[in-house]
Amino acid sequence: MLCLLALCGCTANADDDGRLRVLAAAYPFAWAAAQVGGADVRVDDLVRAGAEPHDVELSPRQVGAFEKADLVVYLGGFQPAVDAAIEEADEPARLDLTDAVDVRPFSSDLTGEGESGTDPHVWLDPVRMASIVREITTALGRRDPTHATTYEERAGRTLAQLSDLDRSIRTSLASCRQREIVTAHGAFAYLAGRYGLRQVGVAGISPDAEPSPGRIARVARYAREHHVRTVFFGSDVDPKLADVVAREVGAATALLDPVEGVAAGDDYLSVMRRNAAALHEGLSCA
Repeated sequence: MLCLLALCGCTANADDDGRLRVLAAAYPFAWAAAQVGGADVRVDDLVRAGAEPHDVELSPRQVGAFEKADLVVYLGGFQPAVDAAIEEADEPARLDLTDAVDVRPFSSDLTGEGESGTDPHVWLDPVRMASIVREITTALGRRDPTHATTYEERAGRTLAQLSDLDRSIRTSLASCRQREIVTAHGAFAYLAGRYGLRQVGVAGISPDAEPSPGRIARVARYAREHHVRTVFFGSDVDPKLADVVAREVGAATALLDPVEGVAAGDDYLSVMRRNAAALHEGLSCA
């Protein structure tokens, strides 16, 4: 019996406190899971604060956590390391958000050139973010029926906040004289599409992509032809890209955050509200 107890002590999860363990492949998914799960769920974001989620590299300990997780929330095709860990794990509880959020092919929205593949930045559309919350709520309820009603209640509050955010952004951008947004990082197509804007990105899906001089020149020409007065840069991209285009056309620069991570004291909602304010100002909205 003592040997058996010792063996159990070696294999049991030392920090198991009865809560569901959720692995989130990026900050927005972690935020959504935490809003729904509350105190009944432990959420671990696989991307450390300040790191780039596109090319995340997982430590052996993180890879091992896939085996122990009650739920893994991810977007298939977004992060190769996460996809590989999912495939290697025996039977992880997977929640691939791809179908729920209507993932679209990437487009530069300029000349058709650019990266192939899909655009993962679905969370920048509050309506798609609401779909993510619903999917997580359903998945948590299935894994933990005891707290399903509580998850639904928390989800209801979060969905109301996202609805308010959507309504606020729509109202704020309804009367903009400028409908074109020029961005250093082409991460904002879902946001632009939701609110009747057109994004033109200097760089592509990945903020690490290095645009060619020809690409920069074409974006600058587009900005000039459309009288763009503000060029937006993200918190994850060297602002020099935006500066180059802005100087070419005599425009200002402003921050538009892709919400791939947040600073202390911020969350998804607060950063998205600042994004809306930046667009309202930069697009000459009434």
